[in-house]
Amino acid sequence: ALISDRYSDLLFFASFCLLGMSLKALTEYTDAVSEFHLEGDYLIGGLFDIHPVSTPLRHLRPEAIDCSSQPISLSNYRKFQTMRFTVEEINNSTTLLPNVSLGYEIFDHCSDISNFPGIFDLISINGLIEPWTEGHQNVSSVVAVTGPFTSTQAINVAPLFMADLIPMVSYSSSSSVFSYKINYGSFLRTAHPNSDTIEVIVNILLHFNWRWVAFLNSDNDYGLDGLDIFRERIEKTEICMGYSKALNENSDYSNIFKQINAYRISVIIVFSPISFVEPLLDSAIRLNITNKVWVASDSWSLNKELPKKEGLKHIGTVVGVSQPVVPIPGFREFIYSTDRQHLCGETGQLRLCNQVYNCSELSDEDIYAADPSFSFFVYSAIYAIAHALHNTLQCGAGRCINNMTVYPHMVLAELKKSNFTLLNQNIHFDENGDPGFGSYSVVFWNHRGEAQEVGFYHFYPSANFSINDSEIQWHTNGEIPVSMCSQECSVGFAEKPNGNHECCFTCEICPNGTYINTTEDPYTCVSCPDGEWSAEGSTSCSLRVVEFVPFTDAGAVVIMVAALVLVGLNLAVSVLFAINFNTPVVRSAGGPMCFLILICLTLSSLSVYFYFGQPTAASCVFRFLPFLLFYTVCLACFVVRSFQIVCIFKIAAKLPKLYSWWMKYHGQWLVITVASAIQALLLLIGYSFDPPKPFNETFWYQDKIVLDCDINFTATISSVFLLLLLCGLCFIFSYMGKDLPKNYNEAKSITFCLLLLILTWIFFATEYILYYGKYILTLNALAVLSSLYSFLLWYFLPKCVIIIFQPQRNTQQYFQGLIQSYTKTISQ
Repeated sequence: ALISDRYSDLLFFASFCLLGMSLKALTEYTDAVSEFHLEGDYLIGGLFDIHPVSTPLRHLRPEAIDCSSQPISLSNYRKFQTMRFTVEEINNSTTLLPNVSLGYEIFDHCSDISNFPGIFDLISINGLIEPWTEGHQNVSSVVAVTGPFTSTQAINVAPLFMADLIPMVSYSSSSSVFSYKINYGSFLRTAHPNSDTIEVIVNILLHFNWRWVAFLNSDNDYGLDGLDIFRERIEKTEICMGYSKALNENSDYSNIFKQINAYRISVIIVFSPISFVEPLLDSAIRLNITNKVWVASDSWSLNKELPKKEGLKHIGTVVGVSQPVVPIPGFREFIYSTDRQHLCGETGQLRLCNQVYNCSELSDEDIYAADPSFSFFVYSAIYAIAHALHNTLQCGAGRCINNMTVYPHMVLAELKKSNFTLLNQNIHFDENGDPGFGSYSVVFWNHRGEAQEVGFYHFYPSANFSINDSEIQWHTNGEIPVSMCSQECSVGFAEKPNGNHECCFTCEICPNGTYINTTEDPYTCVSCPDGEWSAEGSTSCSLRVVEFVPFTDAGAVVIMVAALVLVGLNLAVSVLFAINFNTPVVRSAGGPMCFLILICLTLSSLSVYFYFGQPTAASCVFRFLPFLLFYTVCLACFVVRSFQIVCIFKIAAKLPKLYSWWMKYHGQWLVITVASAIQALLLLIGYSFDPPKPFNETFWYQDKIVLDCDINFTATISSVFLLLLLCGLCFIFSYMGKDLPKNYNEAKSITFCLLLLILTWIFFATEYILYYGKYILTLNALAVLSSLYSFLLWYFLPKCVIIIFQPQRNTQQYFQGLIQSYTKTISQ
């Protein structure tokens, strides 16, 4: 659509431009001599903006632009002279186009949109523009065109040449749109496209670790294309464009710099022609903008005047990308030998509009010393056309075919196949018409006002980039300037975005159990896998140490031996009680119930052995099941035993019916059976719902895995509650009988045992809250063993001592005397 609109504009201008061209015969002199025109067998068109228009011109009526009214550009005039020199050099060659003379028709193409008279002259045949038809015989003597300078100029005029497939070999138009051959089928260029320039600029930024930049571009096809390519190129890098602005003749430079300073940007990329760069740098000097790095595109990096501006050294350091300066042999002599006074002559001698200027004020030294950028590209463009024409005419052996009609599309076909060597450069084009040769230089504006080469970027045969940092004199006292929105995070910190740019972030340390891998993802603290750990601020995880209490542990060995001793003591007490079964001491201790208690204490001790070794599903079940079940039976026995003691001595006389019922229905065994059955049922339901299972404890110790068993609190709470209930009832009944006869007072023994039991588990609960290591299992086993020993040592052992060492106290008479004495005490 854009091309169509522009083509419509071209037709609009054609109406008055052709009228001007019809006056050609009135202004042409056969003896005219001009730098813009040279007769030859074949003509090459040239478009150079010798007098570039800096601001858009507005007309009140249709008229052709007068380029000579604008200031002259020495660097562009130098390119213009390069074309003239190249054509002359080719004409003097005996190997290239032998016996064929090249001529040229050059126009001062100073405006983006108002220079069509010259274009129509190049594509016209005998003053007329005729459409191509079958049998079309007339052909223009212009076989190819070079230029124009800017991308916008080329975009505007290229469709006119593309329609007739007239080769257009540009020496500087770098917009990426020209690589699309559907729209620009006969467009080729010797200048590198913007993508190459941006590639070098990005490599400079990466080399110096500049991550936070501003991008100022001209508000035209060249600058906007560069901005688009830059955005695309930095997407997969750590570079962020914090600010961008298109420059034009109405730009508010004060506000631009205010914004750049507000964003704390130290590196400014200026991708713009010199016409916009000069007022930008003037404003920077005037506004006292300091401590910046200016990255210049190839359109102004080799400018001769800007580095010499007063005050420029205060704005910072200028580095840039430039086309390498290739000395052209003989060009200096050509400039100094030109009879400029004769060529300037009178205006009336010139052939067409925009082929006039006042060259008398130019010195040879000024012309040769002007910015040499793109001069080699002009030189190589003309040689590429000449070689293509040479091949089209099938030149060889000192002669060419003279009787053939050369159409521009024939030259185009040979241009695409170009492959020749020129000043040690292999000139050829790729499938997009872009150059397959050349390199870039990295330059630095030194204190002498010169663009000093400090590096290079070679594209062919493979990318090769290098910068000599030591040759750059930075404004920061020799240190490479820093340009970052946020300083890089220390090791072990993650970048948390702060705003819309990835370059702006805050640093947060990765907590325990996580790590940061900045090469893969600098923004996320990754959790360590199971079985690994990390300290705060880690960059990797370490394997956790697996801990459990092995059977060979010293504490485990002592507890297991103590459990075996407990079993032995229980067996010994059982034998002793069996031998003395009918004695008062054994009968007062509970008689047959003593054997049930001793058996349950022995079976409860089985739990101790399952606290050690690596936990399994079975060991986790047997770690708790024997103790909970059989210790319940023990407590039930002591509950009924305590109740019987109180009942005999205190309740029997006051509640004879209760005592009678208790004795008749064997109440003690009924309570024991019911309590045991309830506990067994609770354990069966709880373990069926969620049995204890192995569990890796990783919460309390970041560098360890403590192997333990996980108990469902909901599934076991009822069993534990029953134990507590029995323990409470036992304590109440035993405490009620604390004043019974001394030698007959099992209640005191039971009370003391229960106090030890309670203190043991209070101590263990305290340790369980304060300590979470593997030895909590040892303490748990010790608490279980202590609970078992408390009944054995403080309930059964005193009775064993009486049986063995004090037999006189184990008689019926002795016990009857104690009971009678206690009865008298109560009755008084």
